[in-house]
Amino acid sequence: MIDIRRHLHRNPELSNEERETQAYLKQVLEEAGLQAVRPVAGFGLAVDIVGTAGPSNRKVVIRADIDALPINERSGVPFTSERPGVMHACGHDAHAAMGYAAAVLLDSQKQTFNGTVRLIFQPAEEAEPLGGRRVIAEGLLDDVDAAIGIHVDPYISAGRIAVGAGPYTLACDTFDVVVTGNSAHAAKPSDGVDAIAVACSTVTELQKIVSREIDPYDPLVVSVTGIEGGGAYNVIAPEVRLKGTIRSGHEETRQKAWRRLRQILESLAAAHGASVDINLRRGEPPVVNAPEMVDIIQRAGADVVGRDHVINAPGWTAADDFAFYSEKRPSVYFRLGIRNEAIDAVYPLHHPQFRVDESALPIGAAVLARAATTFLAEPTMA
Repeated sequence: MIDIRRHLHRNPELSNEERETQAYLKQVLEEAGLQAVRPVAGFGLAVDIVGTAGPSNRKVVIRADIDALPINERSGVPFTSERPGVMHACGHDAHAAMGYAAAVLLDSQKQTFNGTVRLIFQPAEEAEPLGGRRVIAEGLLDDVDAAIGIHVDPYISAGRIAVGAGPYTLACDTFDVVVTGNSAHAAKPSDGVDAIAVACSTVTELQKIVSREIDPYDPLVVSVTGIEGGGAYNVIAPEVRLKGTIRSGHEETRQKAWRRLRQILESLAAAHGASVDINLRRGEPPVVNAPEMVDIIQRAGADVVGRDHVINAPGWTAADDFAFYSEKRPSVYFRLGIRNEAIDAVYPLHHPQFRVDESALPIGAAVLARAATTFLAEPTMA
C-alpha cells in the first residue's frame, strides 16, 4: 500500500488526464488477484468483490478519488512529484492506496461475508467535468444500496477517525467575470473607464454578501481566486477578468449568493460606466451523511482503533463530488487523521508542503473494509 501511494505521488496526473494512474492501478489490482477490473467514468476503474458466505443482492460502494492538483510541490519528501507543476496535495494518492488495500483485504476475506463491495477509483474530483457526476451518469450506483467515502485530514492526529451526520461538505459553484471599460492614457484616466478600478471595487463588495447579508450560522464562502488585466505602464486597462468560487451549505443560501453576486457586479459596473459579463456554473451539491451510515463508520472505527479514537466532528467548508453519490444513495464521508504530532507545522490541503503521515493509512484501509462488511451484514434499509 505504501509503495503504491509513493508511486502515485511521484507520478501525479491532473483531473481528466489520469491515463497512467488508471493503467497502474489496474495492473496492481490484477497482480493482487482481483478479477474483472474495468474502466469507468473516463480514466477511472471499478471492481466488484462478491462475498461467498451466502446468497445476497446487497451492495455497497467504496469510493477512492485519484486525481492531483496543479501545484508545484515543496514537501521535501524523498518521493516528491516528478512532474513540475502537478502534485498530490489533497491526499488522493493516499485514498487510492487505501482503496487498493481495502480491495485486497476484502478479496482475501470474501468467504466470510455476503453481498458485494464495489470499489470505484474515481477520476476528476478536483475539476470539471467532474468524475462523480459521470459515475452517476454511467449507472454505477443504480444497483447499490449505499456508498462510503474517505478523505485525509491534516488537522487531526494520525489514525483518528472523524465523522458526523448531516451536511458534511459545502456545495461548490464557480464564476468567471469579464469587466469591460475603455482604454486611455495612464496620465489622463478621465478619458477612459478603468476596468482595474471597477474590478477592485467588486472584489471588496462581494465579501459583504457573507459578512453582512448571511446568518453567521449559515455556511457561505465567496472567494475571488483570480484577477487578470492590463499590461502597459502607461495604458488604462480596458478589460479585467475575475474568477472565483461560491461555497454554500443550503440551496436557498446558494441561490441568494448567485443573485446577489450578479446584482453587485452589474450595479457596480454601471455606476462606473463599465459593462460586465458573468458566467456562473453550478458544481457539486453538499455531501450529506446519512445517520445510519455514520453509525456504521463509528462502529467500524471503534473495532479498528477503539472508541476513544473515533470523534464526532463537524464537517468542513471544502467541497467534494462524493456529494453526487450521497444524492443518489445513503452515504457516509468520513475523515482520517494524518497529522504527525511530532511535527509542529501543519500544512493544509492544497498546499505545496502538504504531507501525509503514512502510519495512518492501514487504519483507513481497515476501517473502509470493516465498514463495508458491517453494512452488508445489516438488515436491508427501508
